[in-house]
Amino acid sequence: MKAEISPERLMARVASLGRIGALAGGGVCRLALSDADKAGRDWLVAEMEALGLTVFIDAIGNIWGLRAGTGAGAPVMIGSHIDTVATGGLYDGALGVLAGLEVVAALDGAGIETAMPIAVAAFTNEEGARFAPDMMGSGVYQGALDLDTMLATRATDGGGVVGEELDRIGYRGTDAPITPAAYLELHIEQGPVLEQEGTRIGAVTGVQGIHWTEFTVHGQSNHAGTTPMALRRDAGQVATRIALAADRIAAELGPPQVATVGVFELSPGLINVVPEQARLTVDLRNTDGAALDAPTARLLAEARAAAEAAGCTVEHRALARFAPVVFDEALVGKVAQAAAARQLSVKRMPSGAGHDAQMFAPDCPTAMIFIPSEKGLSHNVKEHSDKRDIVAGAQVLLDLVCDLAGAKT
Repeated sequence: MKAEISPERLMARVASLGRIGALAGGGVCRLALSDADKAGRDWLVAEMEALGLTVFIDAIGNIWGLRAGTGAGAPVMIGSHIDTVATGGLYDGALGVLAGLEVVAALDGAGIETAMPIAVAAFTNEEGARFAPDMMGSGVYQGALDLDTMLATRATDGGGVVGEELDRIGYRGTDAPITPAAYLELHIEQGPVLEQEGTRIGAVTGVQGIHWTEFTVHGQSNHAGTTPMALRRDAGQVATRIALAADRIAAELGPPQVATVGVFELSPGLINVVPEQARLTVDLRNTDGAALDAPTARLLAEARAAAEAAGCTVEHRALARFAPVVFDEALVGKVAQAAAARQLSVKRMPSGAGHDAQMFAPDCPTAMIFIPSEKGLSHNVKEHSDKRDIVAGAQVLLDLVCDLAGAKT
């Protein structure tokens, strides 16, 4: 008997988790280690236990459920995350975890054992929306980030600390991480390419590099009407020049270089007061690690020059530095083969977004499966993927797991 995805069961789980942290008008907000994240975690653990999985939680709060194999050895791991940005959708990250649960349910329903164990994992703070850097849980899991440093990380809004928040919600565990034999992640594309080309499956070849930098500009507050422009120490104007420099640098370099100013805050934030302080973040990404170093260095130099010219000072700190990652070519090929076997069109493509998968790629065969995102929207309450594509992606994942884990039919 061949294992098949149950569309109704999978979509019911998507809807059920989507009600946790639901926003009025659509979308969800489950910021990492928030009360909504705790509720989502509690729901996930209950689902894992209902499937008979053995649940583990490690020191950074990663959760994974293990389905035993008939033989010993490392598991095939299916992973992603359930935390979201403040205005997130139902599918980013969550789909990968829920598809993992559905893989287990489908195998159980078909009475199929596997030689290798199967693990379904949900990693802490993949988004980095509340705590920087992103991919925190998987980064600690794989040794790319220091546990103690991450536990001491304070929220970007000045609020809670990671370790304290893990304790508060009851998810600072003690279990040792499981080393996977292979890592697979199903994800929405979060971009428009697959939909525009009419392609059903993306076989992801790797993840582009990411540099996150926070700038804090210090000037002097003063009266907006009586202070001549030439005599101002305007932190807001310097921050604006930094933001414009990021945009200009990306435009001059051209694709695949991109730049985004995601946070821009002025203090004291009054209409008739020259800002004395400004804080902004710049997200630079490129598929070429060497090519990413140059715009970062150039932006830092332009920030210093802008501050000096305005009589201000500027500080910066690196929030994240992730080099580009290339996925295992043989496993990427298996994704393409599994899609073709289901008569699904497939495209080999890089990921523009960061994913937990990139943390595993240096240490074990890793691959990702993309499905189309409607209108390319993600990190948006209108994020949506068609049920037909969701089921197709989950079926490719299931077929691949059966192949890698040695399904015994």
